Amino acid sequence: MERFLGAPGVVGFLVTSTRYQTVHDNEYMRLYAMLEEARMPIGFHAHHNWHNEYTRQLNRFISMHELSFVLSNMVHMTNWIINGLPERFPKLKLMWIESGLAWLVFLMQRLDNEYLMCSSEAPLLKCLPSDYMREMYYTMQPLETSNLKLLEETLEAIAAPTQPLYASDWPHWDFDVPARLYDLPFLDEKVRADILSYNAARLFAIDVPARYRQPDRDAAE
Repeated sequence: MERFLGAPGVVGFLVTSTRYQTVHDNEYMRLYAMLEEARMPIGFHAHHNWHNEYTRQLNRFISMHELSFVLSNMVHMTNWIINGLPERFPKLKLMWIESGLAWLVFLMQRLDNEYLMCSSEAPLLKCLPSDYMREMYYTMQPLETSNLKLLEETLEAIAAPTQPLYASDWPHWDFDVPARLYDLPFLDEKVRADILSYNAARLFAIDVPARYRQPDRDAAE
C-alpha cells in the first residue's frame, strides 16, 4: 500500500479470499488504519478452491463453483463483523467480489440470530451484524436470477440503491452483460444507473464527467 498509494489510477486495494490467515489478525490492524485514513476501499475477491477439507469432497466442478466462491467470503466477512472491525474502522469501506448475492440474506439472518443469542461473543458490536453488512459493497456477478422474487428481496435487504455494484467478469464463461441487470423488472431507472455506474464512482471517489452528471442526483447526495 505504501508503494502504490497515490499512484495514477489506483483507487483501492484487493485481497484474494482463498487464504487461511484470519482477517482480524493483529498484524493487519495497521494496514486497515492506513486504508481508512487514505479513504481507500479494500475488496475481498472470491476464488475457486478445490483443495481444502470441505471442497475436496465435491466431485463436480459445478458443486465446487457453487460453494467455494461463497464460502471464502462468508468466513472472512463473519470474522470481520464478529471481531468488531466495523467498529474499529468505521470509515473503512469494504467490497465483496464475485460471490453473487444469494448468500447475503442467509448470512444476515444467521449472524443476527447467533448474535442475539450470544452477544457476549461479539462485545465490540453496537448494532446487529446485518446493519454492518448493509454498509458494505457487493459486486453482483454472478447474478442469480432463477427466482426474481428472492432476488428482489435480497437487493432490498442489502440496500439496493447504494451498495450493489455491476460487474461483468468478462471474458469468463459465466459473465453477465449489463442487460442482466437492466432487464430486472423491479428496478427503476435511477437504481439501475446507480448500480451500473454511480455507486462505483462514489465508492472509488471517481469524478463523474460533467456530461454524465445528473443535477437531481448530485443535489440529493
